[in-house]
Amino acid sequence: MPHHGNEEEHNSSRDQGGKRDEPVIRDHRKVDPVTGEARHPEGSAAADSDGDALAQAEEILNQVEVPAEDSVAQGTEAAAAAELKNDLLRLQAEYVNYRKRVERDRAVAGEMAVIGVLNSLLPVLDDVDAARQHGDLADGPFAAIATKLENALKTYGLTRIDETGVEFDPTIHEALIQQPGEDIEVDTVSQVLRSGYKSGERVLRAAQVIVAVPA
Repeated sequence: MPHHGNEEEHNSSRDQGGKRDEPVIRDHRKVDPVTGEARHPEGSAAADSDGDALAQAEEILNQVEVPAEDSVAQGTEAAAAAELKNDLLRLQAEYVNYRKRVERDRAVAGEMAVIGVLNSLLPVLDDVDAARQHGDLADGPFAAIATKLENALKTYGLTRIDETGVEFDPTIHEALIQQPGEDIEVDTVSQVLRSGYKSGERVLRAAQVIVAVPA
């Protein structure tokens, strides 16, 4: 059969047995698909090898699936925010307790200061009572001063314990004398020898009294 072209090319396309040569496939991929390692073609320059290695490394890194860090970062931030919130709540609770303690201590200190002043004035009030019983404060400027003093002390919660005919109460009464009484069923205050005083619910001094007891 006639053919066209170079005779040598035509002959080279066949082997001795008359069969056609198998096609040659060259793999120019820079990354080995089996090992995943970078290939280094023989005879390439050092600069080209370095550049290819960097390019191949970048390509490998781009192909690796890296887990998203957003969820991890958000979880870390949420945990830090929760811990910070707990710290702030704890500090707030400590501050509230501190304020309550300071206010309570301040109130107690103020109350004790008032009680100290009232206790120091009780002997003066005893003298006023004695002068009134003797008629020395029936009239005149001293009577007005004594009344102003007693009214001023009442504004600080000072009250007098001087009632008679009431049931004896050992928390506010001090029994100096007991006498049999008529027509009574319980111990009763029949006479007050020295007045007692209270500041609010606190007893500053019990009243010294004579107690009538059932016969």
